[in-house]
Amino acid sequence: MSNYISKYNPNRGSDWNYGGAKWRLSRSKIDLYCECPRCFYLDNKLGTKRPGFPAFNLNIAVDELFKKEFDTYRKSAIQHPLMAKYGIDAVPFAHEKIESWRDNFSGIEHLHEETGLVVSGAVDDIWQSPDQSLMIVDYKATSKEGRIENLGDSPWEIQYQRQLGVYRWLLEANGFEVQSRGYLVYANADKTTDVFDDRLSFETTIVPVETTTDWIVPTLHSIKNTLEAQTYPESGEGCDYCPYRDACGKKLQALHKK
Repeated sequence: MSNYISKYNPNRGSDWNYGGAKWRLSRSKIDLYCECPRCFYLDNKLGTKRPGFPAFNLNIAVDELFKKEFDTYRKSAIQHPLMAKYGIDAVPFAHEKIESWRDNFSGIEHLHEETGLVVSGAVDDIWQSPDQSLMIVDYKATSKEGRIENLGDSPWEIQYQRQLGVYRWLLEANGFEVQSRGYLVYANADKTTDVFDDRLSFETTIVPVETTTDWIVPTLHSIKNTLEAQTYPESGEGCDYCPYRDACGKKLQALHKK
């Protein structure tokens, strides 16, 4: 079998850049802007995104299995045992668009009229309480020591909170009542066993996440202003990519001058 080589392409097709027919402001793009406006500008205005990472296939497998499992309870309109264990009075939400909302190429969309930005996001799951209000749910897989019961303050977990907030905002913009508390269904792999034996053992917990949406509209206006600007913005304080580009550029320029 020949080796597969994926070569980084620094020039995206114009249809996928801001102003192009296929461009949308995805949830992940909003998160990129919050992390680093300069990287966001390079990606969405100039068409040069950050180099990607290989897909986390184990995480994807856990996501797919969770979806299949919760779908069996969705079809029967009954509570999943995990919901009962954590005292969550809900059932998986059955809606004709649930598959479209979970698809990365469609997701939930809303045209924000003030900015003209089409915002989109693909959810993992939605639960519904007896009063018909909805709960945003995302599946996560990891391997950490100890039991995962609360959301921490790491950059990843702050991102998860923003993620659920955007999904909530999108559903509310589409006319649904959504509870402020969302949930992460966390599968934590156990590394303490003596042998692998072709098996991974997971502990699944549900982590409550309080979401906010008041930051989203101001962020959309800021994103719009950034995309319309003719000069590039400052880099984010915690960005690793901007210092790397800056250092490489200076070193290459120094060699060129010699």
